[in-house]
Amino acid sequence: MAPTTAPPPADTADDDGRYLALRARDARFDGQFFTGVTSTGIYCRPVCAVRTPRRENCRFFALAAQAESAGFRPCLRCRPEVAPQALAWSVQDASGILVRQAVRLLDSAQVWEPPEGLGAARLAQRLGVSDRHLRRIFEAALGVSPLQYLQTRRLLMAKQLLTDTAMPVTQVALASGFGSVRRFNAAFAGHYGLNPTQLRRTGTTAGGGTGGSLRLAYRPPFDVAALLAFFAQRQFEGVEWALPDEATLRRTVRLRTGAGEITGWLGARFDTARHQVWLETSASLYPALPQVIARVRAMLDLDADPAAINAVLHGAFPAGDGLRVPGAFDGFELAVRAVLGQQITVAAARTLGQRLVGHFGDPIATPWPELHRLFPAPAVLARSEGEALGQLGIVRQRQAAIVALARAVDSGQLALHPGADVAATTAALCQLPGIGDWTAQYIALRALRWPDAFPAGDVALHKALGVQGQKHPARAATEVADAWRPWRGYAVLRAWAAGCIHISEASLSKA
Repeated sequence: MAPTTAPPPADTADDDGRYLALRARDARFDGQFFTGVTSTGIYCRPVCAVRTPRRENCRFFALAAQAESAGFRPCLRCRPEVAPQALAWSVQDASGILVRQAVRLLDSAQVWEPPEGLGAARLAQRLGVSDRHLRRIFEAALGVSPLQYLQTRRLLMAKQLLTDTAMPVTQVALASGFGSVRRFNAAFAGHYGLNPTQLRRTGTTAGGGTGGSLRLAYRPPFDVAALLAFFAQRQFEGVEWALPDEATLRRTVRLRTGAGEITGWLGARFDTARHQVWLETSASLYPALPQVIARVRAMLDLDADPAAINAVLHGAFPAGDGLRVPGAFDGFELAVRAVLGQQITVAAARTLGQRLVGHFGDPIATPWPELHRLFPAPAVLARSEGEALGQLGIVRQRQAAIVALARAVDSGQLALHPGADVAATTAALCQLPGIGDWTAQYIALRALRWPDAFPAGDVALHKALGVQGQKHPARAATEVADAWRPWRGYAVLRAWAAGCIHISEASLSKA
């Protein structure tokens, strides 16, 4: 099907620069734009290995949804669905903030559940605006409607599952947010000109065995060793297993879905030569693979844009260009880790966490003997007694914080994931016993993925920035960091590293 819709007006100078990136197959621009080729009707990533098309045949789009709205089909070779997402951050423009929040919600696989998923009216309601206003702002900013954007995200996810796994088509349809196979087949044929079975035959070989094998791309530079060393220093035996020398991270997982709770395991291996991660999962996670992929991308910070971040931070931290902010697969687990680590060393916090897992965690079978335990569920810790936690060496204040966290998460009053409202969530965290601003900011940085999170009261940060001797070091640190917005969270990580200070939960304290 040839493109039938004219693309939105483009900046010729910017497009000339994109064409140079396309010719160079520059992975730094992967996911930043897509190229529609008018002679073929196909759109590609800038890293696509096919012969570079002629400049006059190229149309450039910021989003895959824009390319599909203009009538282009995704390339079966470079596979746009595996590209890192382009995350835009704004701290001033109200319309930009609204669009960003809408996009983050639409990108969250948690809202794709059939039969209706997250429609325009429900999306607008969650954002506190009318659906008409949301459509107007969304289309003005991105050139597509919210439903067109969501449809593209679902179809590209389905395309990835069809290509990389052996999941039955029915399961792919449901996991991708379609209410029925009929609706899924109709959408697939309408957008891509072939049915799902045909795509599976023409695409790369589906992953075999008992687990999925999926590709997840990222943009260089990426200091993989530093990221995995961070996880290795904090891993709980049985739950997480980082292998920095093998560029691999494995762990057990627990997920809440609309159908209930599922458990399983995953392994993520970095392929630094190709700027991608190979993700292997247990078959038990198949029904929630879109959620798993989104959480792994957040945990490993695969969607970071080093060019944008380094443009602000390189001058102050020239050695930190490849550093990423370590995320978390589960926000509740991260929050408990943060509480356990308040005012003690990393090793001591790890010991307490190990005891907590051993006492309250459930056993699980995995292919690796090193992984055999699940982190305790919120419902379990919500019912825990202070005496039981005290026997593990957890002091009374942190006992109260853990139980309060568990009850808030288990009841649904508190959501600790990248789609959550940052201001409301951090305020709610600070209302819980034993949790102050530092802990809330730390959770916002790692669990909510807020890149401008800033733990102003951190003593280690004061030392790294050289303001520890001032009368009001937190105020001084905030003033220094003002120039680093909206990437203060990445600046904190680089400041710690530059100051030769361990990035640790040990510095967490109730401010």
